[in-house]
Amino acid sequence: MCVTCGCSDNSEVTVTNPQTGTHEHILADGTVISHSHHDHDHDHPHHPAEIHAQIHHTTLQVEQNLLAKNNLLAAQNRGWLKGRKTVALNLVSSPGSGKTTLLTRTIADLKTTIPISVIEGDQATANDAQKISETGCQVIQINTGTGCHLEASMVERGLIELDPPMNSLVMIENVGNLVCPALFDLGENAKVVILSVTEGEDKPIKYPYMFHASQVMILTKIDLLPYVNFNLDRCLDYAYQVNPNLKVFQVSATTGEGLDAWYSWLKSLV
Repeated sequence: MCVTCGCSDNSEVTVTNPQTGTHEHILADGTVISHSHHDHDHDHPHHPAEIHAQIHHTTLQVEQNLLAKNNLLAAQNRGWLKGRKTVALNLVSSPGSGKTTLLTRTIADLKTTIPISVIEGDQATANDAQKISETGCQVIQINTGTGCHLEASMVERGLIELDPPMNSLVMIENVGNLVCPALFDLGENAKVVILSVTEGEDKPIKYPYMFHASQVMILTKIDLLPYVNFNLDRCLDYAYQVNPNLKVFQVSATTGEGLDAWYSWLKSLV
């Protein structure tokens, strides 16, 4: 359960591999139920009592324990990735910021330079995972159901299924949300918050915890700056007020402007 909004208390989480057609249900108690495309619909547990673990948390102590458990699993993920000399980035943003468009452009441009694989997080559908898969990149879809963010346990299952190669980069595209994902360490090397110029320039001060928790901010869709009411200088000022150490990239996945600096930074990580 999310300690901020209470989501996913009885949520069904699924991990899907578009390449193999296999998927897993993850219950709230951590139980994993695996299926493949050969399974019949009547074999799937549809009754809420079978697919949901009803756990009610009523005290602050339990909430703290939940975050502590997540942080422990995140540390294990980080160690697993380090053992493979693999870097993971947690891409966070509000819906519609252009995360997937930037990700597909990045994969296409760097596929001969850096091995990249993706964990795709959405509440429902595998639409974005399908777009990623069309680039030839290995991708795992995690659907969180009513959950509004990814958690370390979900990423753990995704990494096991994804099995990224040594000396590679794993991009974790989180659920579109600028609130709850700020709380949850997934084991990533850095959080990358993505903000588009079609959003308000005051997002960094409206959602300060996310921008403070992030090491990198990518400002997307800058090709639209002449056509939208967006004060670039004010946005950057707000961002640095919240996080003076924030590394900022200004890019357009459509025109390619600014992408070289973003790519150079990615290359320096692997």
